[in-house]
Amino acid sequence: MTQTYIPERPLRVAVIGSGPSGIFATEALLKQTDLPAQVDVYDRLPTPYGLVRYGVAPDHLTIKSVTRGFEKTLGDPRVRFLGNVEFGTDLTHEDALTHYDAVLYTVGASSDRRLGIPGEDLTGSMSATEFVAWYNGHPDAAAREMVLSASGVAVVGVGNVALDVSRILVKTAQELHESDIAAHALTALDASHVQDVWVLGRRGPAQAAFTTKELREFGELHAAEPVVKPEEIALSEAEEAAITDNTKKKNVEVLRDFASREAEGKARRVHLRFLVSPVEILDDGQGRVGGLKVERNRLDENGNAVGTGEFEVLPVQMVLRSVGYRGVALPGVPFDEKRGVIANDEGRVVGRVGEYTAGWIKRGPSGVVGTNRKDATDTVAHLLADAKDGKLPGAAHPTREAVDALLRGKGVQVYSFHDWQVLDAHELAEGQAQGRPRAKVVHRDLMLGHRKG
Repeated sequence: MTQTYIPERPLRVAVIGSGPSGIFATEALLKQTDLPAQVDVYDRLPTPYGLVRYGVAPDHLTIKSVTRGFEKTLGDPRVRFLGNVEFGTDLTHEDALTHYDAVLYTVGASSDRRLGIPGEDLTGSMSATEFVAWYNGHPDAAAREMVLSASGVAVVGVGNVALDVSRILVKTAQELHESDIAAHALTALDASHVQDVWVLGRRGPAQAAFTTKELREFGELHAAEPVVKPEEIALSEAEEAAITDNTKKKNVEVLRDFASREAEGKARRVHLRFLVSPVEILDDGQGRVGGLKVERNRLDENGNAVGTGEFEVLPVQMVLRSVGYRGVALPGVPFDEKRGVIANDEGRVVGRVGEYTAGWIKRGPSGVVGTNRKDATDTVAHLLADAKDGKLPGAAHPTREAVDALLRGKGVQVYSFHDWQVLDAHELAEGQAQGRPRAKVVHRDLMLGHRKG
């Protein structure tokens, strides 16, 4: 006999993923007064906050201050953080449906889109996602050996992630010391041979997705300067008039300023290139990147990039692709392979009752951290409406004790919010001792060693 959730006890909700979307969804559940709720927030890592910890650039500490609000949410007595729990194994899809009235998936978009060109699998070619995970101390990437022997690096893409990795590559050790970059990355970047970074956009400056603040930073670096070709940012009067977005207008102004500057002779250069598409990553004869062949483009009347048949080879030994993220399917959860998101209708998982989604895994990778607040709140509104309409199936074992017994029986080392606070305090203290904002613990086994009591 199918059960139905009846509001005689708190609504039990599992949130799978503790990044911004998961926290914002939890916050929305706590703020509403129609139904009392208990929320268990899961993460496969011992640490909460997802992309705020492992995706936001280490030198953008102001953005990371959002975690102060997140702490308040996870510290609420109606909420539990269950870190180091893998959905699909430690907590199966069936386990979640048995122990919760509703399950909300907020796992983000952890995979990346490929370029689809020859040579993409050569040594030295990788996704910006992997590089970001490495320098931000993600446990999955902490053991990776990253030899930065390249003098030239191509970063394909013109979003903020492309600018982040380019900036990190050309900053001095002194500049990076003031960030919370992982220690292994700081050491490797200090020994880096990088002199030139090419940031490549297939269309023009008015179509670039980066924001002005991130762009301006290239004009303020200690030992690197921006290089812009005036002809690649030239706009006709009609093209100029067609720019209605203020950010894009400001971007064009900043790029014009960069193009007009005299070379300062700094040790490193960031070449901001437009109207170029990568067509082949060249082999150096030993299975490594030996150059990047690009084709010059023009824009057609619809603003699409069209190849001109003119090619050039950039002298690079490393290629980082940053052309978009996509989600990864969760065991037992319907997935839209084409879009790379959970199959959903305004946050309700298609063909399922009591299952919901929010954030990048719901809508695709767009917006900034704060964009996810409205997105998560919208999904929670649907969840609550379904609960009030008697549409939620109702959990067979709706208690915290039942969940604890289940995970204990599987031998899972659950990492609680109190455990995370111990690790957080340790990282901050170690950072302070080194004159840095934080010294991240990057290995999972060492993280799990920092526990309350």
